[in-house]
Amino acid sequence: MDVKTAFLHGELEETIYMQQPEGFVKDNTKVCLLKKSLYGLKQSPRQWYRRFDEFLLKAGYVRRNYDSSVYMMRKNDKVILYLLLYVDDILLASSDRQEIQKLKERLNDEFEMKGLGNAKRILGMDIMRDRNKGELFLSQQGYLRKVVECLESRWRML
Repeated sequence: MDVKTAFLHGELEETIYMQQPEGFVKDNTKVCLLKKSLYGLKQSPRQWYRRFDEFLLKAGYVRRNYDSSVYMMRKNDKVILYLLLYVDDILLASSDRQEIQKLKERLNDEFEMKGLGNAKRILGMDIMRDRNKGELFLSQQGYLRKVVECLESRWRML
């Protein structure tokens, strides 16, 4: 899933003024007081993460200590859903499709989302499934190929 306009969801903690946007300038002596986060601000990624984190924690998800972008939902001492957030992209994993659908609906109610179908790649890794065997594989073959090609081209230059 992809969060549309993710950085616009953040709430600013600082007072930030900016020049009037091109096309809106009526008086060069005036500036705009930002009330919401915008793309291009240094604060925007952090404020977006805080907003998303707060939403998931209130919904009962637990942030994992080993990685602050991984969340987990437990039910009856059983892990039922994992969520991985990478900037504005979300990867969901669960053995219960109904739980995934419920979370998708909740996320879409809070943030405008775009479904991207079944994940095939994440963070440069290819995702391969064998649903009949219940197996999931991750491969970095494409990434490694690019690294080797880059090294080869550097060696040629020497």
